[in-house]
Amino acid sequence: MDCIFCKIVNGDIPSSKVYEDDLILAFNDIQPVAPVHVVIIPKAHTMNGAADITAENSSVIAHIFETIPKIAKEKGIENGFRVVTNNGTDAGQSVNHIHFHLIGGKVLEAKIG
Repeated sequence: MDCIFCKIVNGDIPSSKVYEDDLILAFNDIQPVAPVHVVIIPKAHTMNGAADITAENSSVIAHIFETIPKIAKEKGIENGFRVVTNNGTDAGQSVNHIHFHLIGGKVLEAKIG
């Protein structure tokens, strides 16, 4: 598989790790849109995007969302942050490996889109 996120998980491509455990990896985005921009991914490539979430695989997504507040606190943005995921090319998804963007560190516009 030619997935850039899988290559990051395997250590083939370096990343600036923020958090890691048995299930997930979080690293700083290489093209940040805010002072804090962390990408959070499941280590296993079992879902391409949000449309692939099922009752059978949703526990890793729940784990990501349980971990997000810890990462936000570590990065000093616990008072306000945004979590974004894109699903499919029409939504701007550029890597087909489900992932979430944790964005903060500045006042974010309320308008989305």
